[in-house]
Amino acid sequence: MTGSKHEPQVALVTGASSGIGAATATRLRAAGYTVHALARRADRLEALASNTGCVPHVLDVREHQQLVELAESIGPVDVLVNNAGLARMDARLADTPIEDLVTTVDTNVTAAMVAARAVLPAMIERKRGHIVNIGSMAGLYPVAAASYGASKGAVHLLSLNLRLELTGTGVRVTEINPGRVSTEFYDVAVTDPERRSTLKDSGVDEVTADEVADAIMYAVSVPRHVNINRIELQPTEQTYGGSQFDQVDWSDQ
Repeated sequence: MTGSKHEPQVALVTGASSGIGAATATRLRAAGYTVHALARRADRLEALASNTGCVPHVLDVREHQQLVELAESIGPVDVLVNNAGLARMDARLADTPIEDLVTTVDTNVTAAMVAARAVLPAMIERKRGHIVNIGSMAGLYPVAAASYGASKGAVHLLSLNLRLELTGTGVRVTEINPGRVSTEFYDVAVTDPERRSTLKDSGVDEVTADEVADAIMYAVSVPRHVNINRIELQPTEQTYGGSQFDQVDWSDQ
C-alpha cells in the first residue's frame, strides 16, 4: 500500500469464503484495508470475519441487482477483487447441461462485469481505484475444458479492454492468471468422486492460495503510476502448449 497520495482503504473481495478469495481478504486486512468479503457460505464467511475482522456479506454474485446494491451501500471502493468463479467439468461441451453453461458464464463473466460496473463510477470520479480480475491460464491457453476456458477467456478480454477504456482515469486493471492451485476448485467442478479424486491428485507441488494472494498484493501495492497488467503463475512442474494427435476410427463411415 505504497506510492500514492491517497492510500487505499476499502476492498471488496468476491468468492471470499475459501481458497484464493479467503487468502486475499486475509492479506488485505493485514495490510490495513477495510475488507468487505462476499460469498454464499455464511459459516465460512463468519469464520473469516472472526479471524480477520473483515465485513461479511452472504450473497450469490449471480444475484446481479443485489450485488449492485451491496456495492453501492459500501460506498467508494478502492480495490475490487473479482475472484468468484467456478467450473463444470463433468462432461465435454457437447454433453454439458445448458444450465451448467449458464451458471458458469453468469458466475465467471457477468458477475465480474456487474461488480466492476458498480464500483467504477466512484473510482473514475476520484481518479483512483484498482480492478483485479482473477482469470486463469485456461483463459490464455487451450485446455480440455471448453466452457470454463471460454469464460476465463472472456475475463482476459474484459481486462484488456477495460484497461484501454480506462486510460487517463487513474484507475488500474490487473489480471491474475493462475495455473494449478491447491484449492477446493475440483470439489465443485467435478461431481463424480472417482474422477474428482484423480483430477485433484496432480502429483506436483501446486501453487497455494496464499501464493496467489502474494501476487495480488504485489499488484495493488506498487506506486499508482505503475499498472501491473497481467501476472501468470503456475507450478514449476506444470506448463501449457504443445500438440496432440489422436486417431479417429473412420471404419464405420
